[in-house]
Amino acid sequence: MLWSRWLVLLLCWGATSGEQSADERDGAADEVRADTRRQRSPPPVEPLDFGFVPAAVYDTHAYYEPASIGILFHMVHAFLYVVQPNNFPKDLIVKVIQQNMGGIKLEEWKKPENVVLLLQWIHYQAGFLVCTTVGVVFVVLIPLIAMCFCVCRCCENCGGEMHQRQRKNADCHRGFFTASLVATTIFIILGVLIAYAANHNVTSQIKSTRRLINTNLRDLKTFANNTPAQIDYLTAQYTTAKNKVLSDLDNIGPLLGGRIHSQLEKEVVPSLDTALRMAGAMRETKEALENVSSSLEVLQDGMGKLQASLTEERASLSNTLSDPACTNGAVSPTCNSIRSTLSQLGVGADFHRLPDVSQAIANVNTVLRTDLSNIVQKGYSSFNDTPRLVKEQTKNIVSALPRVKGMLDKIGTEIIGFSKMFPVEASLANFTIFLNERQKSIEALYPQMDQMDFYRWIGCVGVLCLVVLVLAFNILGLLCGSCGYDKQATPTTRGCLSNTGGNLLMAGVGFSFIFAWVLMAIVTTMFVVGGNVEKLVCEPLANRQLFKIIDTPYLVHPEKKNFLPGMLFQNPNIDLTLGSMYRECYENNGLYHALQLETMFNINSFLNRTVYNKDLAKVLEGVQVDLQDITLLEQAGRDNLINFANSGIGQIDYNAYLAEVNKGVTVVDLLTFSTDLEAQADQLPRGALENALKGHASSIRHIHREQVVPLEQAMSTLNQSIKQLQRTSNDLPVKVTNILSAIDAAEYLITQNASHVVKQETKAYVQSLVGYFKQYTEWVKNSLTAEVAQCKPISNMVDSMEIVACSFIVDSVNTFWFGLGGCCILLIPSIIFSVKLAKYYRRMDTEDVFEDSSYPWLVAL
Repeated sequence: MLWSRWLVLLLCWGATSGEQSADERDGAADEVRADTRRQRSPPPVEPLDFGFVPAAVYDTHAYYEPASIGILFHMVHAFLYVVQPNNFPKDLIVKVIQQNMGGIKLEEWKKPENVVLLLQWIHYQAGFLVCTTVGVVFVVLIPLIAMCFCVCRCCENCGGEMHQRQRKNADCHRGFFTASLVATTIFIILGVLIAYAANHNVTSQIKSTRRLINTNLRDLKTFANNTPAQIDYLTAQYTTAKNKVLSDLDNIGPLLGGRIHSQLEKEVVPSLDTALRMAGAMRETKEALENVSSSLEVLQDGMGKLQASLTEERASLSNTLSDPACTNGAVSPTCNSIRSTLSQLGVGADFHRLPDVSQAIANVNTVLRTDLSNIVQKGYSSFNDTPRLVKEQTKNIVSALPRVKGMLDKIGTEIIGFSKMFPVEASLANFTIFLNERQKSIEALYPQMDQMDFYRWIGCVGVLCLVVLVLAFNILGLLCGSCGYDKQATPTTRGCLSNTGGNLLMAGVGFSFIFAWVLMAIVTTMFVVGGNVEKLVCEPLANRQLFKIIDTPYLVHPEKKNFLPGMLFQNPNIDLTLGSMYRECYENNGLYHALQLETMFNINSFLNRTVYNKDLAKVLEGVQVDLQDITLLEQAGRDNLINFANSGIGQIDYNAYLAEVNKGVTVVDLLTFSTDLEAQADQLPRGALENALKGHASSIRHIHREQVVPLEQAMSTLNQSIKQLQRTSNDLPVKVTNILSAIDAAEYLITQNASHVVKQETKAYVQSLVGYFKQYTEWVKNSLTAEVAQCKPISNMVDSMEIVACSFIVDSVNTFWFGLGGCCILLIPSIIFSVKLAKYYRRMDTEDVFEDSSYPWLVAL
């Protein structure tokens, strides 16, 4: 067991229990409390890739599904369930074990509690006791009955008299006895075949047993060979965490500066963004003012020209309507209608009354001489330069990097040294040698096992041959008797073949009496042993009830809680059970987790002393970062914002502009007016008047196309620019004040509160460095739980023993006695029918003679 102790110890080094010790929690309490006071989640730690632990591949597949013989196994299980339908007596067995661990003494059975236990056991075993009693009675009575039967026949009784009385239904009796004996013989043959199949199954499963033994031993070797490599892999992966820490320390400027930058940018960046947006608004304001000025100029000039064109066209149209043709009674209404609309030919808006924006343009141009965008970009650059400032001011940390590397290398050396404290490789090498020796010893036993199995097979076949001998006499007797029987022959004149058949049947009866009780004794013994093993061992082992008995607290001793940890670690108070260990190994988890070795070794103190090294935090305690040099917005930028607020765009009369824009270019839509004019001209008789009116309509369209359309476009531009200026100038001083206040607040945060932010982010930075080691220890814990020293071979060994002992041996033994027992029971009706049938085949010494001719058929018989 020395190798198993070392195997347990070698796995303890890398464990990281999910529950940290009190010392470890107290050691990190200050950092944890400071972190929680921040009222924000800690920054995420970059996940490390430790790769995959070299996996062991096990060959054993501990699963067995019987082929066609499984039907026979199920039949036997059903029979045993009928015999023993009670549930597994776990509580009863536990009480028996607990009360008799000190040894069973005869006088103790007289105690009331032991009497109760005995009665409960008898009640549980009632079915087996009844069947066993029947078997014992069979064994005892069969020889007595055989002796009495022989004596009785010797006295010419019990069918021993060689005289056969004539009866009317003799043929019916003979046919019935023949059919019954044939049926009984067939069933006995089936029983022999069942027993032979079970006997042969044991031999055929020897190869499977060897395969299971070889694969289990090979898996144990794989377990022993892979475990050291897996442990070395765990220790080697400490380098991954160490290198990441060193890399982060080497890049402390970008990393720590980036953290400080990220913390401050929540206040700084939004304020600079608003200033940058205001710089864009200045440029847009200038463009809008210029658009207003140019549009206003275009509209003032164009509206004058439009007014002149419309006045001229209106006068020309009026002269046309003065034509004498318009005085005609049919034309006069149309001319009057057109004449009434002449007043609509005029301009709508008057842009000459609108104020000029040249002063506002001049003011904005003055403001734009200072490039606010460039000033804000300088603020961005100054703030984004935080990582460089941190790097320059933390050169002492980088210079201490060799010392930190030395500390981390020392930690790695301690971890490797701790893993080498136990002679792991030597112990596992000895274990491998032990396995090789045991394998050779087992393989040396294979010839003996084959020889013993051959003797067993011969013995079982010999037992079956006893039944086959009786079957041979029965079958030969039936064949000879049936073939040699002559209906015309009288009992005293029966042929030799018929007489031989009867004698063979009686020989079968004799051998049945000789062998039946011996066979039943064998069946009873195998039934008691095999049946109880199936019900008390195999079934509880299959449903794991047997583990619950072994795992019962205080089973073996009133002061020892658990049996398994008491046997392995001499500490019965560990909450380790055989059932839990089997489940963990069945799921192919690590042996460390299956044996709960974290309760045996204080790994946390080791990790707290090594991996969680506080010297690393001391190196970073002296970090001092001064951000006074950061300027977000120069004074020129502030003055520029104030000048923009006072540029006068807020004093522009936007309502006057919008009122004139909403009037439109003309009083009436010229296109509609020209269309209506053409429609009215079409109502006139063809002639000079009609053509003149259509010419005026064409002139109006030309005016709309050449003069109105450009003016409408200029008016649309003016409308958009005025609305944009109105939005920009709305509460402009308030907006500028808010921007300056936000920038002042951000600069105050940088200049006055930076030390707090630096300290806060430095702690977070240290926490991220420690987080890499925590990732490593957590990975080690998970690897030990599920990947290192996977103990599937242990559960495979238990399952393999269950398969060999129960499925291969016990099921076959139970099926053997089941078939043989059926044969023994059927020998009784076989004896009866053989004795009855032999009377009709054997040659009698005397017979009944009838002289009455009224019954000639009797005489013939």
